[in-house]
Amino acid sequence: MPYAEGRIFNDADSHIMETRDWLISHADADIREKLRPLAIGSGGRMVDKAIAHANDRVSDPAAVADAEKNLMLRKGWEALGAFDPNERRRALDLLGFSSQLVFTTFAITHFWGEFDQVRSTPEVLYGGARAHNRAIADFCRGDKRLLAVGFVPLDIPELAEKEIDEAVRLGCAAIHIPSLPPAKKSPTHPDFNGVWARLQDADVPFLLHVGGGGRAIPRAFHNNDRPVTDFLGGGENIRSKDFMAIHMMPEIFLSTMVLDGIFEQFPRLRGGCIEQGAMWIVPWLRRLDISQATFVKSEKYLSLPLKASDYVRRNLRFTPYPHEPVGWIVEQAGPELCMFSSDYPHIEGGRNPLKRFELSTPNLSEVARERFYATNYADMMGSRAA
Repeated sequence: MPYAEGRIFNDADSHIMETRDWLISHADADIREKLRPLAIGSGGRMVDKAIAHANDRVSDPAAVADAEKNLMLRKGWEALGAFDPNERRRALDLLGFSSQLVFTTFAITHFWGEFDQVRSTPEVLYGGARAHNRAIADFCRGDKRLLAVGFVPLDIPELAEKEIDEAVRLGCAAIHIPSLPPAKKSPTHPDFNGVWARLQDADVPFLLHVGGGGRAIPRAFHNNDRPVTDFLGGGENIRSKDFMAIHMMPEIFLSTMVLDGIFEQFPRLRGGCIEQGAMWIVPWLRRLDISQATFVKSEKYLSLPLKASDYVRRNLRFTPYPHEPVGWIVEQAGPELCMFSSDYPHIEGGRNPLKRFELSTPNLSEVARERFYATNYADMMGSRAA
């Protein structure tokens, strides 16, 4: 009996747990030596042991049966299908999801981010992105339920356009774009019109995801002389104060997209905000409309045919955390915005995310529940839905 049954469940957030050479093995030969080592933080203390243990079960039916029995308890590299595509297909059978977006976990640290405070060269940045997209497309190939999420930074518009085209050709069903703005230009600058046009024309949504917005808060706020661990057992993963600010960069990114008229200019462009919560969208919708009405006299481009919040409802979707009051969010913000996600096999997703979502949505109508579990995801994915 699968974990989820009785209706269609589309999972808007899942991951693979990369091995150390997973992305590098897909990189062009002239890029491989220039990529940074995989940055896995505290997970490094357990990754090699977990990978070895997971590899051993390939030839051990009893170990496979144990992994299947503990499907929602084993997390990270120990999870069924964490990095083996054949196991992942079996895991999806047991999960019971009709479709599942698949992101990487640490792979972009090879070539993107604030990890050494130095931006990668264009060659490494886009060569790394190309290797990432090859690798994730390969992982998902062979099962139409697994939808690969590519990654394309916007730093150089013409190179971003090229890698979007290549990612789509490889079979990526969505593109993760950093919410950290590229260099000194807004993502709404006309230089990026080719990016949004390509995504619209390919019927491929852009996705913002936790980790793509840079550091949530300055390091100093964590220097409080108090002991702390995180989900991985160290101190560099998401913590309480990070959680308080995790939505801020995507909120600014999406506000800019709405207020600068990108969704008016590209009406079929769709996007999703993944693993960054959804409680914040309730007041955000009101603030968007207030901002539009207040500043339209001095910023003439705010005179759009629709209210700002209407573009959000038409073009964007969001994944609440399972510990958020999802029923309240849907009641306040409307049924067309939120999507189910499992975060499999990350520990942050919890041992029973479906139960937690069910407990927080007892008063929702069947139509609203269907939208949450299936339809809003299908709307976001368009023709790319499984």
